[in-house]
Formats: sequence, C-alpha cells, structure tokens
Amino acid sequence: MLNVPDKRLALQAYEKVLDLILSGQARPGDLLNERRIAEMLDMSRTPIRDALLMLEGEGLLVRQGKRGLQIKQMRIEDFMDALQIRLLLEPAVSRMAAGKVAAAPLDELAETLESLLSHAAEGPADREQVRSIDDRLHGLISDAAGNAQLSSIIRTLRRQTQIFDLRSLPERFHDTCREHLAIIAAVRGGDAEEAAAAMTRHLEQVRASIIARLTRS
Repeated sequence: MLNVPDKRLALQAYEKVLDLILSGQARPGDLLNERRIAEMLDMSRTPIRDALLMLEGEGLLVRQGKRGLQIKQMRIEDFMDALQIRLLLEPAVSRMAAGKVAAAPLDELAETLESLLSHAAEGPADREQVRSIDDRLHGLISDAAGNAQLSSIIRTLRRQTQIFDLRSLPERFHDTCREHLAIIAAVRGGDAEEAAAAMTRHLEQVRASIIARLTRS
C-alpha cells in the first residue's frame, strides 16, 4: 500500500497524465511510454507507473503485452453503452444531491456559465475551461449524493465518454451551458425531481447530438 506522500504524488501524476489524454496531447491509440512521460512531466517514474495503473484500472488504458499501455480507442458502441449507464445513474444521483451541494461553488459555476454565454459572440470559448466546468459540476453532484462507490463509477464512465473521438461538439456549446444552468438551479433549490429531469435532458441531448453528428458524417 502506498504511503501518504507516495499516494499524493501518484494522484498528481494521474491528473497530469489524464490531462494529456483529455486535452488531446495524447490521443486514442497512442502507446504511453513510462520513461518518456516521466521526462515530459518532470516527475520520477514511480508515481507515473502508479498513475498509469490507476488509468488502466479505470479502463482508459489497455495493456498491449510487452508494448505497454495504449490509450483506449472508444468505439461508438462503447460510447453509447457508457452513456446509457450514465442515463440510469446520474439522474438518480442528481435527485439524491438536490439541496445538499454547497451554494457557493454552484453560484460560482453559474456565474461563469452566464459569462461564457454573454461573451459567446466574441469567439469560441476555451475548450479546457468548458471541460473544467463540466467536470466540476458533475463531480460536485456525484460527491454530494453521499455514495462513494456510485461517485467512482460515474467518474469512470465520464472519463470513458470524454476520450471518445467525437467528444468535442462545438455546436452544443450554448445548449450545454443552458442545460448546466438548469441542473444547477434545480440542485441548488433542492428540487429533487427537477434535478433528475434536468440531468436526463442534458444527457439525452448529448446522445442525440452524437447520433446527429454520425448521421451527417
């Protein structure tokens, strides 16, 4: 078992490697070389090794024998399966979390979303900022539900859908912001049924947009 300092370093390495994947610097199908990543992130190989094992455990990396670990290439079937499970779990978690999330972080997220919408005409929003907001909101909700195992399952499913090749849907920007605002309002107001309904609408729209994108391509 890792001691506290080692665990902290492993978690830092995990976040950094995950960011490489979600930002597109490392893409699905790429092999991750432990030594090269350690040099890139200016970290020792031990926490990098631990981080890669964590990502493998979450299903984001796939072991390719002696070649090492490869970033999973999500098929459309994988994406839809994960999204279907999210549709079963996240509305229920939103219902459980309604009225239990601290107001301050929700208000901060709502303010940021409103600002993004008001400045949308000035150009595309920063993709990393949009992803950060999405992560924070869904994370706040799943953590507030008070079920650590459920929160972990949802987090893994979200990671899997985030690395799907079609994860970037710029045409969804305005709708996503408004859907997130509706979720925030319901959760903050303690309206359990509306929180569940708002989350369901959001995830159903994500699924519909992916299907529409694939139909056009």
